[in-house]
Amino acid sequence: MSTTTTIEPPRAATENPLSRLSAEQLRAIGEELDAIRDRTMADLGERDRRYIESMIAMHRRLATLGRALLLASHRRSARIAGTAALSAAKILENMEIGHNVMHGQWDWMNDPQIHSTTWDWDNVSPAEAWKHSHNYEHHTFTNIRGKDRDLGYEIMRIDPEQKWRPVYLLQPVYNLLLAGFFEWGVALHDLNFEAIERGEKSKGKVREELRAIGGKVKSQVLKDYVAWPLLSGLAGALTGGRRRGRQSFLATAKADATANLVRNAWAYAIIFCGHFPDQTYTFSEDEVAEETRGGWYVRQLLGSANIEGSPLFHVASGNLGYQVEHHLFPDMPSSRYAEVAPQVKDICERYGLPYNSGPLGRQLGMVQRSILRLAFPGGKPKAKPAPYRAGGG
Repeated sequence: MSTTTTIEPPRAATENPLSRLSAEQLRAIGEELDAIRDRTMADLGERDRRYIESMIAMHRRLATLGRALLLASHRRSARIAGTAALSAAKILENMEIGHNVMHGQWDWMNDPQIHSTTWDWDNVSPAEAWKHSHNYEHHTFTNIRGKDRDLGYEIMRIDPEQKWRPVYLLQPVYNLLLAGFFEWGVALHDLNFEAIERGEKSKGKVREELRAIGGKVKSQVLKDYVAWPLLSGLAGALTGGRRRGRQSFLATAKADATANLVRNAWAYAIIFCGHFPDQTYTFSEDEVAEETRGGWYVRQLLGSANIEGSPLFHVASGNLGYQVEHHLFPDMPSSRYAEVAPQVKDICERYGLPYNSGPLGRQLGMVQRSILRLAFPGGKPKAKPAPYRAGGG
């Protein structure tokens, strides 16, 4: 009979801003944020439609360019340019298009081609499984310890309030593996191994989900590592013989693998920086018992962090540089987050709440430091930001 060593975490000494807001303040915050959402959603129209259609068109152009260049992948210049274009296409499709379409941000258009019920992304994670684990579980129970499975993805200790286990000693290693193979980690995460171990998920359901993952893996592998490399190989063979064909096949397969690694590492960085920097709070189930609408909003605000950057950065990140706004309004078109951000900051200032934000390098550095430190027992909660003040951050 094996035993598992666990060490209870220290109690946090940092006061959670949620605990000092009165019921009346929470009600008012909820009403104000509801009003922001209602005004914005009522204003959606043709310019928003043009935006998402332009993003889809841009993705297709980048993907077409990348694939065309990789037909000549035996040439170094074409291989490098093709890999870059394909990496950009995969990032754009997963971040600004796939993630946001599957959140229902564009369902208001009633376009069957751009709808959360029909969209599938260039990713090994099945759309339906991801929507359940991410849209429902994560966005409903954001940063509630024991409820939000995205809090460390069940394999990492990223908050000192989490119990320490010996397996966490390995988390600096599998953290790096997760960065490179993020889509695979998400697909396996969707299975919910804890529910399987507790007997909460039937064997039939597990088999169904495994078949769905297997189907996505098969289609992705065939597309990226068989079909496109074969097409490049055929083009190479026709222009330069069998040897060039073999070179082109292998070069395109490597380019596809590189593009997937780049996309995975980028998605990992954006997601981790939006959820696990020092500024964010986690919550016990007792702290959110009988939570009101206003309390839910405040928890979302305190449990997420923005990443500062240029307009191009925000498009490449799926506008998840506005992670605070995304968690407040997950079904609002991402292109509107920059517009509502000043209104969210104003609420933070008036109610004495922090507005978590920082540049990518700083946010990522904090996350990596926490992953390294919390691989070992102990650890103390980091200092949290002061209430937001306009002009002062």
